[in-house]
Amino acid sequence: MTRQPRTLSNSGLYHIVFRGVNHENIFESEADYDYIHKTIQVVNNELGFELYAYCYMNNHVHLLIKEKKMGAISLIMQKILTRYAMYYNIKYERSGSLIGSRYKSKPVEKERYLLPLISYIHRNPVESGMVHRIEDYKYSSYKAYFDKRDELVDTGFLFGIIDIKQYLQLHVKDQDGLGEYVEEARSKRRTEGDIRRIIMEHIGGMEPHQLKKRNNCERDKILKRLRNLGLSIREIERATGISRGVIAVVNKNR
Repeated sequence: MTRQPRTLSNSGLYHIVFRGVNHENIFESEADYDYIHKTIQVVNNELGFELYAYCYMNNHVHLLIKEKKMGAISLIMQKILTRYAMYYNIKYERSGSLIGSRYKSKPVEKERYLLPLISYIHRNPVESGMVHRIEDYKYSSYKAYFDKRDELVDTGFLFGIIDIKQYLQLHVKDQDGLGEYVEEARSKRRTEGDIRRIIMEHIGGMEPHQLKKRNNCERDKILKRLRNLGLSIREIERATGISRGVIAVVNKNR
């Protein structure tokens, strides 16, 4: 099946997401996180782009990149992913693809999405239950906005729009524009297999319908997490058999 060409961004801004094949981890040690960061820096020096936010999770990565030449994002990502995959495969003596399918590149054309998107990227470790506070996560650009040692992040762009107090407030709670952004991002429908894999990843590899057997407290925490990952109520209902009423009430109280 022929792949559809990527949509180019008129603003030059892209929300990039890439994941490990079959949702497997792509980082095993602190050195791996350091290597992807250094790789992005090297490619930035070669091709030139602006990075406004990043978050390196254990099995996927979020980047908010602004290219300087329309269409340059393809070469930027090709270099980053190729170099990191070669490093990882050699280090861990593996072969084959490291990154699952194509990386996702969503153009960010509307200004009202920019601030909520930065918050969304930085809040990923909190929403996934990895840490309780954003500042406790080591591998995101959140602290780069008040720690000048991370020169990769272009903080001047954001601070030309808001100040440090507004930046901190931005991360306290969900922003109004984010819901619309997430809904647009769902326009490319997930397959039932995609949904099944995502849910299994968060319930220890068990089949999605077994979530109904968990106690209510544990079940509700997982349901909230799945919604925060962007799964719709309908997608969760179809995969798990849990009624949409229960899912809606749980998330209404989150």
